[in-house]
Amino acid sequence: MIQEKSIEKSVEDLIYEDAESYRDVIATVDQEGNRNWIFPRMPKGIWYQRRKIVSYFLLFLFFTVPFVKINGNPFLMMNFIERKFVILGMPFWPQDFHLFVLAMISFFVFIILFTVAFGRLWCGWACPQTLFMEMVFRRIEFWIEGDAKAQKRLNEREWDTQKIWKRSLKYSLFYLISFMISNTVLAYIFGIETVWEMMTAPPASNWSRFTFMIGFSLVFYFVFAWMREQACIIICPYGRLQGVLLNKDSISVMYDWIRGEPRGRRKKNDVEQEKGDCIDCKLCVQVCPTGIDIRNGTQLECVNCTACMDACDTVMNKIGKPKGLIRYDSHEGIKTQTAFKFTPRVIAYMVVLTAVLCVFGFSLASRNAVEATILRSPGVLYQETEDGFIQNVYNIQIVNKTKDEYPVEVELVSHDGEIQLVGDQLSLPAEGIAKGVLLVRIPKEEILQQKTKIELEVRAKGELLDKSSSNFLGPMVIHYKD
Repeated sequence: MIQEKSIEKSVEDLIYEDAESYRDVIATVDQEGNRNWIFPRMPKGIWYQRRKIVSYFLLFLFFTVPFVKINGNPFLMMNFIERKFVILGMPFWPQDFHLFVLAMISFFVFIILFTVAFGRLWCGWACPQTLFMEMVFRRIEFWIEGDAKAQKRLNEREWDTQKIWKRSLKYSLFYLISFMISNTVLAYIFGIETVWEMMTAPPASNWSRFTFMIGFSLVFYFVFAWMREQACIIICPYGRLQGVLLNKDSISVMYDWIRGEPRGRRKKNDVEQEKGDCIDCKLCVQVCPTGIDIRNGTQLECVNCTACMDACDTVMNKIGKPKGLIRYDSHEGIKTQTAFKFTPRVIAYMVVLTAVLCVFGFSLASRNAVEATILRSPGVLYQETEDGFIQNVYNIQIVNKTKDEYPVEVELVSHDGEIQLVGDQLSLPAEGIAKGVLLVRIPKEEILQQKTKIELEVRAKGELLDKSSSNFLGPMVIHYKD
């Protein structure tokens, strides 16, 4: 069972008088370098309700997509171990690696474009770490242990019956959910049928798979029970990228320093002009799951979860001030009080992304369900037969990306010649590979040079599946001048 360290300082104590001190410390580490366990208050408000709707919809998709089939194929499967990928029911093989490269380029360009324009909106609304941590595990914690103050008291008290019961129940539920998450992730890798076999088979008959499943579950349990916000601060590279990608025009959760400063305590109907709208209640700090003070500006730890926005809007309602002291905006927008606009940098990224998507779409549309590769056998010379033919030996490999199984034929379409299959007839298995050896025979009088390009077609039941070209070697032809 995981043991938390006692909290010597609350989140509020981490706000230093020096406005620049936040650049030198993080809320999750004390001055001695020890872990500070964050106990955020339970967020409440319209933005939290919106995030709950989006989060539960995405969680529903996460757990149901592995069961969805299209034409007998999984909706999505990323089997890196066996190099088999299925996207939107379309299987992709190593021969489609160029499509994978284009898809990755499109993905990274999209990340850059999205971050430049909208900051870490992904982190707060769609990142799996945030969804599970804030909408599943954190809510279980609130349900069992109570709000932030109750959690602190439970953490500091001696181990008695109540503490043992609550911690046992919490961490048991944590592992149960981690087990479900890990098996769902495995379903995206190996397929739901394979995962079901792993779950139902006796451990004694399959120790390797059983151990792998348990180990994978423990990884997720460790992330959500112990690492928690540290996964966003220390492990995730996306948070580091924002320091490079964000600019003064990027949308993010921002504190309106023009309206809020100078901050200070005030009564509800106080009309003093010397103070800004921020009453320095620090509720925005107390609800932050990473323990930062958003009033210090954009920080690496901020995941744009909007908890501070809801907390601040609640206070503004109570003191009779307009909401939005903390809101979605850009640094330039707050400074100049202007609306968001697309900058030349964002437009340039959009042009590049559009071009890459067009290339990817064209490549995807022109992708063949069956691909044939026909190459001359290395190290084998041509042969001249007694009946006046030149003969070359070829190796053929046909990749079938569909679930259909049928015999195939190879035809020579560029020359008058013959094709003989060495061995049995080529039979193309469903989602498999067929290999064979061909003898291509062309009349000697049609070979006018040492190397001739030939065209071959692969057909099944009269239907053209793919085309392939190769070189045909013959004797050296000497041309004499008159």
